[in-house]
Amino acid sequence: MESTKIGSFVAREPRTGSRTRDVIAANFGTFFEWFDLLVYAMFAITISRLFFPQGDPQSALLLSLMTFASSFLIRPVGAVVLGIMADKVGRRATLSFAAMLMLAGTILIAISPTYDAIGVWAPVILVTGRLLQGFSVGGEFGTANSYLTEQSASRKAFFASLQFSASGLAVLAASLFAYFSNHFLSQDQIYAWGWRLPFLFGCLIGPVGLYIRSRIEETADFEQVKREGATVHNPLAETFRSHKRFVLIGAVVAAAGVVASFLNLYMPTFAINNLGLTKDDAFIASICSGVVCTLVPMLGGITADRLGTVKVMRTALVLGVILVFPLFQLLTRSPSLLTLAVFQCTLSVVFYSFYFSPIGSLLSQLFPTSCRTTGVSMAYVIAQTFFGGITPLVVGFMVKATGSVMAPAYYIVIIAVFALIGLYASRKHVT
Repeated sequence: MESTKIGSFVAREPRTGSRTRDVIAANFGTFFEWFDLLVYAMFAITISRLFFPQGDPQSALLLSLMTFASSFLIRPVGAVVLGIMADKVGRRATLSFAAMLMLAGTILIAISPTYDAIGVWAPVILVTGRLLQGFSVGGEFGTANSYLTEQSASRKAFFASLQFSASGLAVLAASLFAYFSNHFLSQDQIYAWGWRLPFLFGCLIGPVGLYIRSRIEETADFEQVKREGATVHNPLAETFRSHKRFVLIGAVVAAAGVVASFLNLYMPTFAINNLGLTKDDAFIASICSGVVCTLVPMLGGITADRLGTVKVMRTALVLGVILVFPLFQLLTRSPSLLTLAVFQCTLSVVFYSFYFSPIGSLLSQLFPTSCRTTGVSMAYVIAQTFFGGITPLVVGFMVKATGSVMAPAYYIVIIAVFALIGLYASRKHVT
């Protein structure tokens, strides 16, 4: 098989059957990353009452949320360790290892006895499960992104966008779990066993993903670097020595997508707490958003491959900034299922599908194959750590401090300005 260089990517003949299997395998972890994140958040109050002492309910909830946050704190460690592993050992082996860690963490959470059964060991097991998941997730995006973008030199954005479609499918699945749990289970049933269902779901199909990942092929890009002996170098040292500027640029560009995505996920809670919408309305709007986030990112990736990654992302970001204030005004002045669905679906199309989904292509082009996963993982996890999990906290604080429900719109605009600067700085290095 002849290979020619296109930038820092290897062009090769398409492999229809095996490539389909490889792409599905690469996206398994992405699905579980977001599915687990969402279902834990949705059942945070339930988990707080089951796993932490009940002398002070507010303290129990705080401890539950701190457990949720612990997975974000360990993500940078996972990004570095698994990123180095992917650049030295290979994308295939790292994807399988990350899947094992994710499955182990999910099993611990699904089967853990509660505080009433084993006392202090219950939160210890819960935190251990979250830490394993967080470590796995830290390196999951960068490894899967390198694996996907290295599938085709000319369709990097499309293959990168598939991770975002997988995330959208996770939003849809988690929203359906929440909707049907709220509708068909009593509170006693949820506390007794209902909260375990989504985690058991992960335990059931997790081994399928692990099996598929163990059978995928290594990418041609990594194999070429391995033949050239570049894998003996230190990817972390190479990233900091020669590419730290691109880590910062990538993190700033990714931040706008991260903020918009987490704000969109937070909007149902925002609408319930601040606008008086019902839980059913919030869950149905999230289901609509999940459908959009599953289907449209692939269109964003195809468009970026044809018109240029930076051009498409810049256009989507500017359009999003223009639309965000009218959308907030529409929702806050006329709160309803329809306006919430319009708000979430519009953000899903503009910010998520056409701005955020091509980010994998942009990040992969900022780093050479020898340290690509390390650089991509660090840039993405920096954005997730500093602008992801804290977005609901920042938004809630801004609303309380200003007394205005329009405050989240200003937060998006501020981050978007810095992202536009990052896009401008990356334009000479990204097609």
